[in-house]
Amino acid sequence: MENSRSCKNCQKRTIGSDDTTGNPVCLSCGVLQDYDNYDAQIGGISGPTGTQVRTGTAGTGTVYNYNETKNYNAQKEIEDLMYQLGFSSSKSSEVKDMVVKVTNGEYGQGRWFTVLIGACACIVMRIDGKPLAIVTVANIVCCDIYELGRMVYRVVDFLDLKLPEFDIVDSFEHYIRNAPSFSEVSEDLIGRMLKQGVFLVQCLVKWYVTTGRRPLPVVAAVLVFVAQLNQVDVVIEDVANELQVAVVTCRLRYKELLERLVKVARGLPWGEDVTVKNIMKHATFVIQYMELKSMSKNRNKNKNFEDVGFDLDYLIDDCLSNGNDYALDADDTVNDSQYFQIDHSTRLSIEGPNKFQISQECLAMIYSKMKNEMYVQESTNSRDNSIRKRKRRYGMLSYTDWWKGESEMSKKLLVKQIVEKDVGLSVMPPSFDSGCLAYERRKEKIKAAKYRIHKTMYPSDASSIDTIDVGSLEHVNAGKRRRKKMKFDVDWEDFIIETLLLHQVEEVEIEKGYYKTLMDLHVFNY
Repeated sequence: MENSRSCKNCQKRTIGSDDTTGNPVCLSCGVLQDYDNYDAQIGGISGPTGTQVRTGTAGTGTVYNYNETKNYNAQKEIEDLMYQLGFSSSKSSEVKDMVVKVTNGEYGQGRWFTVLIGACACIVMRIDGKPLAIVTVANIVCCDIYELGRMVYRVVDFLDLKLPEFDIVDSFEHYIRNAPSFSEVSEDLIGRMLKQGVFLVQCLVKWYVTTGRRPLPVVAAVLVFVAQLNQVDVVIEDVANELQVAVVTCRLRYKELLERLVKVARGLPWGEDVTVKNIMKHATFVIQYMELKSMSKNRNKNKNFEDVGFDLDYLIDDCLSNGNDYALDADDTVNDSQYFQIDHSTRLSIEGPNKFQISQECLAMIYSKMKNEMYVQESTNSRDNSIRKRKRRYGMLSYTDWWKGESEMSKKLLVKQIVEKDVGLSVMPPSFDSGCLAYERRKEKIKAAKYRIHKTMYPSDASSIDTIDVGSLEHVNAGKRRRKKMKFDVDWEDFIIETLLLHQVEEVEIEKGYYKTLMDLHVFNY
């Protein structure tokens, strides 16, 4: 006891051990001393119980691990996103495997990892050939389409993948079968609209409407058009919202579709009467004409109506016979039947203009007569509400037998096959046409600039140069919204052209339109 430590109270070396608790206590003053008999336990979480500190049961058998927790949360996030996208278990497994491959099995956490999951989902669906709009994924992942697109590009580049091109036909089929606007349409009508839509979509591919554009607005425009063609009430705003595309772009694509159908209608005898406003009244004839042209085996460059190179019996019979569904009086139909009767004993094999048994003038006269009679009949039946609505919309009653669906364009074709088909219209890409217009506009601006420069430098000799056509100058400023302060207004482009001309820049170079480069080379190059 003498070798023990001194008491913290009386400083005597009389420290002993309590018989009951074993704690150190001063035998002289009875003061409890500091605890100094701690026994370290080396056995781990399942080792022996400590002397004073006892192990509980909470957390028994588990140890906190950062990697395991991170991986668990990452896998749970993948499952949640796949559930929101409506992926099957097999597709979810493919997305998870791709994420593991990209991250080398480490997964991740944070915003970038969520965007990575969305990018892998887009890639998996694209490889499988099923439509999945990047806008839909971006909304679920809560990022913009550009950030998601960059991540898709990085994943494709890292894994060295070759994605198939976007299939606009498959996309159209997917949305016409799954869009809420067509949920109440019968299956037979859906099948009919599907063939018509595939035909029009591939015509738009041939007409370069889809080139360099986002494809879903084109799909929305065709969906609305075929719905109106088959008297299905849909609104373009609803279809655009369901496809998650801009309504303005859908309206623009819809207008482009109507404009091209109007150009196709120019090949018909009554084509001069067809405009964008009344194209729906003539759409059945125009599309039937396009279908006949696509089935034609005549590859001549002549695009006249007489040279369709196909048997037109049912076109003439259906459009002009007395058994059609136009709203005409019975007496008038009987009286005019002599114009509509066709001798079926002679096939209308159209090999040339001279062999066509009904002239264009005759068809135009019949068409004008029918149009006038339809107008009169529409006025007499104005009290019938349902008929009035349909006539105000189409100018004719529902005609169900015009679509045959026998053309190969109603089936999915390769782009090479689509380009080789003749549908009554061959056009250049819109960007090429706009480029040609811009080129001609710049040429006219150069002429006008040269005239202004010469008039300023030589006022007395201004009349000696070639007179510039007033119509061409007005064409230069056509389509621009500006206040008419002057007869011939000028803008920044005119001033730049004048500056380049004064610095002896070749007109051929100015016509290309690279103003900034030319200004750096010839004006600001000191």
